[in-house]
Amino acid sequence: MSAASAAGRLPNWRLVLNVFLPFAAGYYLSYLFRTINSLISEPMAADLGLDAGSLGLLTSVYFLIFGAAQIPIGILLDRFGPRRVQSALLLAAALGAALFGASNGFLSLLLARAMIGLGVAAALMAGLKAIVLWFPRERVALMNGYMIMLGALGAVTATRPAEWLLNSMGWRGIFGVLAIATLAAALLIVLAAPESKITQQARPAGLRLHVIFTDRRFWRIAPLSASCVGAAWSLQALWAAPWLTDVEGLNREALVTQLFAMAIGICVSALLLGTIADRLRRRGICSESLLALVALSFVLAELALILHLPLPLMLPWSVVTVVGAATVLSYATIAEYFPTELAARANGSLNVLHFGWAFAVQSGTGFILEQWPAQDGHHPLIAYQVAFGLSVAVQIAALAWFSVPWIRELVGWIIRNLSHHGSGHEDPLEAIIPPVEISIMDAHECGEW
Repeated sequence: MSAASAAGRLPNWRLVLNVFLPFAAGYYLSYLFRTINSLISEPMAADLGLDAGSLGLLTSVYFLIFGAAQIPIGILLDRFGPRRVQSALLLAAALGAALFGASNGFLSLLLARAMIGLGVAAALMAGLKAIVLWFPRERVALMNGYMIMLGALGAVTATRPAEWLLNSMGWRGIFGVLAIATLAAALLIVLAAPESKITQQARPAGLRLHVIFTDRRFWRIAPLSASCVGAAWSLQALWAAPWLTDVEGLNREALVTQLFAMAIGICVSALLLGTIADRLRRRGICSESLLALVALSFVLAELALILHLPLPLMLPWSVVTVVGAATVLSYATIAEYFPTELAARANGSLNVLHFGWAFAVQSGTGFILEQWPAQDGHHPLIAYQVAFGLSVAVQIAALAWFSVPWIRELVGWIIRNLSHHGSGHEDPLEAIIPPVEISIMDAHECGEW
């Protein structure tokens, strides 16, 4: 009997307690590890004498290892199932957290952070895989939304609740608690989650990654999604706090309040974007259209920060928060582009670029800031403007590339309407921009390019 068929015989409370909550706990810890450095960066840097470049590299190595592991972990999940893979990797994360809390040097901190990144790299994919295996098909989308929302509570915990722990036990004590919690989550998955029958199923016929990486539609969305989502993760996971302190002059209490509000925004945004995308799709509007609108809003919000416009702080940073949850739209778009048997590997491939760009922005920002001398421990506005500006330039280029088919269609429509009907003239843009191919997805799934 397959896992999918067994799911229908499990009562709802068993599905929630034995499948959903254990894997949601793992994703919650993943999000907490991702964003905790934003809160502890100042006391940790003061304790160990870390500069902005070292701090950026130390925090961003999480993204580098996380991203590099996505495709291999996806293969392991398909082969061995989420219970085995997630529990084993969480043990590595627990060891990394313990090492991080005990470290006194940069290299040991870097190794520990890399272990944490590897240990939680399967958190979301394992949860989504478990939902597909055990929950009824009609409930998968709803449970995915709940999974992302509950996981994002880790970002909430990394603000005011973690600040209370920081004041009472220091940043080392926090990682001791995280090591214990991560070990407990691994044991919970082993003891509570059912063993899937995936190992008895036939292995997938080849990786077929070439189908993904040679598809024009993937390379249309990937630069936009990666440059925006990766940058938003970088800001929220680390550089939002130094900006708010150095540029806006917030004290510790105001800073933690701002970070707390942004973390709450991730949870709300994940459900909101998913709901809006679902309703727009019912009206024939693709998820990629909403993604483009979110990306444009992100560029405008970053420009407002770079130009230091006199706006309420929550306005641009709320947009940053929304973009951090925009993977909901990216995954939905990928699902429209590729058939079911390729969707997981396509999402993993896209995640490689998400986390790779997050690594580049997070570490690169630190090195750029170091080019300007700190004044009383604070970096000047111009340093942040240069760092953020380079990221925005990439996003604008990605947005322009993403919009090429729409621009081509608009210009072609204008030319056709200005031309005489029935002239038979060929579209002059054909020679410059070839028409986009729809090689896998049926045209009715997401409109025509």
